Amino acid sequence: MMGRAVIAAARRTPVAPRGGGLKDLQADELAAPVFSKLLDDAGVPGGMVDHVFLGNALYAGGNPARMAALRAGLPPAVPAMTIDTQCCSGLDAIIQGARLIEAGAARCVIAGGAESYSRAPVRMHRPKAADKEPVAYTRPAFAPPPFDDPDLSEAAARLAARFEIGREDQAAFAVHSHEKALAVKNSKKLVVCPRTDLADDSFTRTLSIRAAMRAPVLFGDPETGLSAATIACAADGAAGVLIMSEGMARERGLSGLRILNSASLGGDPANPALVPIEMARQLLPQTTYTVADMNAVELHEAYAVQALAAVNALGIPSDILNPFGGGLARGHPIGASGAVLMVQLHEHWYTQRTQGYSENYKAMALIAAAGGLAAGVLVEAFEA
Repeated sequence: MMGRAVIAAARRTPVAPRGGGLKDLQADELAAPVFSKLLDDAGVPGGMVDHVFLGNALYAGGNPARMAALRAGLPPAVPAMTIDTQCCSGLDAIIQGARLIEAGAARCVIAGGAESYSRAPVRMHRPKAADKEPVAYTRPAFAPPPFDDPDLSEAAARLAARFEIGREDQAAFAVHSHEKALAVKNSKKLVVCPRTDLADDSFTRTLSIRAAMRAPVLFGDPETGLSAATIACAADGAAGVLIMSEGMARERGLSGLRILNSASLGGDPANPALVPIEMARQLLPQTTYTVADMNAVELHEAYAVQALAAVNALGIPSDILNPFGGGLARGHPIGASGAVLMVQLHEHWYTQRTQGYSENYKAMALIAAAGGLAAGVLVEAFEA
């Protein structure tokens, strides 16, 4: 490694449920204002950006990263790459950007994720014969035979039964996620998208245990089953960070989050929710830190049970877990969700810094994905 990478700026759009306040915008239209704002925040001209990485899961073609970069006004000479590792895409894009900088191959990178469930293409298999009709499908395979490739909700329901994580525990977790998110409304990291007036996450609401428990079971059994209250809703949104070499950040006087360690990991495709647990266990031993040393852990909440399994296995205290609420309170814009975690960490660090508590700030982001994948990033405070 030639040098550390620093997250010098972070921004995101509000997150809106599919068909909501962002429904008219393509993924690249969501990402473009985020990219522009990152450059404005850091005072960096687009010509200083060496590369753009964008995570996206639903578009199955094209290059939304390139579209977003050009829409944002970056020079045509700046290359852009779209990454698809499903839910891990946004965080994997950030990891790839950081590695380019760590290798000395770049000094400044924009990385993040964008997803429009609302405008994603309709998926169809091309017929094998001319006289046959195309066949629609909702998702591609994430693992080939002989691997088990369950629907993610079915896998989460099996996990709940296996670890005996009851419906009330899942409901309480979801309620707490909404409570945290409601307590920090009007984030300073949000970008209002063109042609919209959405200024905050629109799904976040007051949710009671009683209401959460009234939601019917959609997957699993009556005791440990999953409901709409404990599954993150399909959503639209984009998030991104501006990553610099440590040297460039110092030159420009930009403080932020230094990336200490990052990794992508594979595990059992039948149990994708468990892979972030192993991810954390690999990230931390390579440093002198433990979970107890963290000021915050951003853990994606695709399902309450998936998050609870990791919380229980890793011993993550409630007060440092998703300080501004998680995916259950916002929604799940698949390719963007991992990048949202890093924006949330950057905002948490900045909040701690303004209060004088950031000197020894350390935090971690973790996310799982279909096919048995996980991505994780470990950061600490960096002062220019």
